[in-house]
Amino acid sequence: MMWDQWWIWAGAGIVLLIIEVFAPGFVFLGFGVGALAVALILAVGGGLITSLSVALLVFAVCSLVAWLVIRRLAGERKGQIKIWDTDINDN
Repeated sequence: MMWDQWWIWAGAGIVLLIIEVFAPGFVFLGFGVGALAVALILAVGGGLITSLSVALLVFAVCSLVAWLVIRRLAGERKGQIKIWDTDINDN
C-alpha cells in the first residue's frame, strides 16, 4: 500500500508548503501541516493509523486545527480593515 508510507505523506506536505509560498493565503499551509502530522505519526508509531480512511481523517482534523491556529495567529485583526474613501481613477 502506498498510503501507509510516511515519506509519501512527508513529500506531499513539503509540496503543499512550497505551493503556499507561491499562492499565499494560508490555505495550503494548513494542508501541509496536516500531511506532515500524518507523516510524523506514521514514522513514529504507524500502528495508530490502520487504514486509508483513518489516515485521511487524521489528515483532515490536523489540517483543520492547523488552519484555525494559523488563521488565529496570522489572520486579519480587528481594526485592520482599510476603508477606501477615494478611488485611484477619481480625479
